[in-house]
Amino acid sequence: MDVSLIQPAFTETDFSFLALFLRADIVIKIIMGLLVFSSIWSWAIIFDRQFSFMSLRNKANKFETTFWSGRSLDEMFDRIGDKPGDPMARVFMSAMREWKEGRSGTGSDLQIITLKERLDRVMALRVSRELSRAERGLGILASIGSASPFIGLFGTVWGIMNSFRAIAASHDTNLAVVAPGIAEALFATALGLLAAIPAVIFYNKFASDTERYATRLEGFADELSAIFSRRIAGRK
Repeated sequence: MDVSLIQPAFTETDFSFLALFLRADIVIKIIMGLLVFSSIWSWAIIFDRQFSFMSLRNKANKFETTFWSGRSLDEMFDRIGDKPGDPMARVFMSAMREWKEGRSGTGSDLQIITLKERLDRVMALRVSRELSRAERGLGILASIGSASPFIGLFGTVWGIMNSFRAIAASHDTNLAVVAPGIAEALFATALGLLAAIPAVIFYNKFASDTERYATRLEGFADELSAIFSRRIAGRK
């Protein structure tokens, strides 16, 4: 085969991303569009969760500094008010409301045990709700990270099939005939990886951040439970 006949035809073909998309058939266009949308959605979640975890850490630091500064629980309760601004404060306020409601009891052993159980249950429920809120969007990142490579692979297979059909229709194995379809196929794979890799990396990061924050929030709930236990014991 004369390479000089192949080279001009090959160089005239536009292999830019836009040209590859416009030349693709409807199936590959849908796949590419889906992968681009998934990538944008993934990055939107990544930025949202990153700023959210930064805010959670800063608010937790401020609340713990205030909480352990020597103020009484009642003073903290009045200071925070009806709209606590962070999960740790909401755990505290939920427990304090339950404590104030149960504090009017007569002080029998049964009532003391019931109050302690109610306090622990209220705090555990609030911690669970706050962690569910912190994990928002992580399921989507996991889905994008696991599904995008396979969607891109499907586009690759479809593009290669189109290339083979083009060869069969033209009865020509010229590189200029094969190259556009192969490029489209590989472009679909690249888009799949482009969507999947950041999603997987940041999913693992945010899962680790959530686990650390859960440990911190549950630790605070345990310390608060111990404080209430001492107060309840003092009522016997």
